[in-house]
Amino acid sequence: MHIQLGEISAIVVTSPRLAKEIMKTHDLAFADRGEFLSGKIICYNCSDIACYEALHLISSIRVLAGAQEPIDLTEKVSSYTSSVVCRAAFGKVSKDDHVAFLQLLKEVTRLTSAFDISDLFPSFKILHFLLSAETKLLNIHHKVDKVLDKIINQHLENLSERKTSTGEYGHEDLIDVLLRVQGSDELQFPITNNNIKAVIIASIRPIFNIFAAGNETSSTTVDWAMSEMIRNPGAMAKAQSEIRNAFRGKNSIEETDIQQLQYLKLVIKETLRLHPPAPLLLPRECRVECEIDGYIIPARTRVLVNAWAIGRDPEYWDDPECFKPERFANSSIDFNGTHFEYLPFGAGRRICAGISFGLANVELPLALLLYHFDWKLPSGLNSRDLDIKETVGIATSRSDLYDP
Repeated sequence: MHIQLGEISAIVVTSPRLAKEIMKTHDLAFADRGEFLSGKIICYNCSDIACYEALHLISSIRVLAGAQEPIDLTEKVSSYTSSVVCRAAFGKVSKDDHVAFLQLLKEVTRLTSAFDISDLFPSFKILHFLLSAETKLLNIHHKVDKVLDKIINQHLENLSERKTSTGEYGHEDLIDVLLRVQGSDELQFPITNNNIKAVIIASIRPIFNIFAAGNETSSTTVDWAMSEMIRNPGAMAKAQSEIRNAFRGKNSIEETDIQQLQYLKLVIKETLRLHPPAPLLLPRECRVECEIDGYIIPARTRVLVNAWAIGRDPEYWDDPECFKPERFANSSIDFNGTHFEYLPFGAGRRICAGISFGLANVELPLALLLYHFDWKLPSGLNSRDLDIKETVGIATSRSDLYDP
């Protein structure tokens, strides 16, 4: 389907066959992302690790569970994933810096998720001033920049202390690694502090396309998985039975334990089919003219791959609107980008770089939530009464959240 968005010509792909054409056959031609005003400002002109936090999540829920009080699970899981990703990127920083940075990124998400007409008329610079959020983006960018400068300086001061007698470094977070590479001759091109800041932002907010499943998409997936299991008690009972049998008698949970949870993996796969965290993936842009299915696609055409529609295509899926984890039990279909009827993380050169990291941020909290607690809706609501309407945005979350 072709649509004209102002000066931007765009096509929307809704079939696995054409998705394969875009993301495999002509992958190189469609490898560009295109430029957006928000990316230029927030991501420094587009210059593009969890058990402690999981236990903290469980402890905070246990307090409310003991009092038989309803909880906002969405908020709890979102806080957990934010903490995990920030700890991976920053290591140990002051709580004030951590909180300040997350608050700023929430504001960034709000601004960049909104429709901006200036992106559709890039040659009309006056629109950037009159109609876009450029002033607000610049203001928030300066605030983010100050926080990141402070965090980077703290890491520079501590970098030498991490060096051991053998010349190796101890435990490193993302900033430590980037600073170490910056000070070495390992690369043929220099890494600036702005490059490091751009990677930090990109690693934390899926909007900016590095570790795309790192934070918001992970918490959204956990929320959807819990919602679907509450609506389908049989699936929840089966997942809980598997998890409680696997963890029985263990004081701690290891990675090997998570890998044994085969039914949980089916639940996650089915959740991602019905509710891909980025339903239109992230836009691609055609860098050269090419032919797709008999149509000439001009250079600089934007391409949106509708992963949501593809995952519900009745030609490829039986009962596509039903939540059936068992459909993946004897199937080779996976989210590695080789099955074009199932693209929750994309495919080709632009496949999500953070699949493993994102899945870890889904599997562990989901397993712990099902292991430690029994779940039901408050106020005597029936499981089928749970509303699963979706919000509109880059990451599609549930719109009707419980408000006690």
